[in-house]
Amino acid sequence: MLENLLDLVKQNAGSSIINNPAIPNDRNEEAITETTHSIAGGLQGLLSQGGGLKDVLKMFGGQDAATNSISQQLSGGVIQNLMDKFGLDQGSAGSIAGGLIPSVLSNLVGRTNDPNDNGFDIQSIFNSLSGGQTSNMNIAGLLSKVQGGGLDVDGDGDTDLQDLMALFSKGNSGGSILDKVKGLFGN
Repeated sequence: MLENLLDLVKQNAGSSIINNPAIPNDRNEEAITETTHSIAGGLQGLLSQGGGLKDVLKMFGGQDAATNSISQQLSGGVIQNLMDKFGLDQGSAGSIAGGLIPSVLSNLVGRTNDPNDNGFDIQSIFNSLSGGQTSNMNIAGLLSKVQGGGLDVDGDGDTDLQDLMALFSKGNSGGSILDKVKGLFGN
């Protein structure tokens, strides 16, 4: 998964990194790698949060609002890492993050949802981001439930943190958020 993400960052790095005078040409690959690791680390962090899991599922379900929200959340880490590693000011680092993260996430979602693209698989992505904790889960099934409203426990028309909390409070105690999500599918 990290290799696929690295390829997406490389494909989208043109004006943000490669043609950016703030990044010396001899450090372009390093900036691409750092950005990739920051995005992956941010996504891993989101999966470990209840609300973040919902947002990541919604993003892969094609909901632009979720993609925009995740882009904003990931930007902070990317900006800070670029400032620390390359001595960029906040404006330059913010410009790189703002130009790169939305297109990378959009391409990640598009390629994952493309049945003709075998290089990007939703299950593999979640397994990689969760350190293997989702290997026994049917991520595609969970995604379809989020998309179809099947997890709207409180009946308010959306699947949100309140729905997840309601599901988890029904006799479920202990374990991580991923353990509780696994329980939704009998795993």
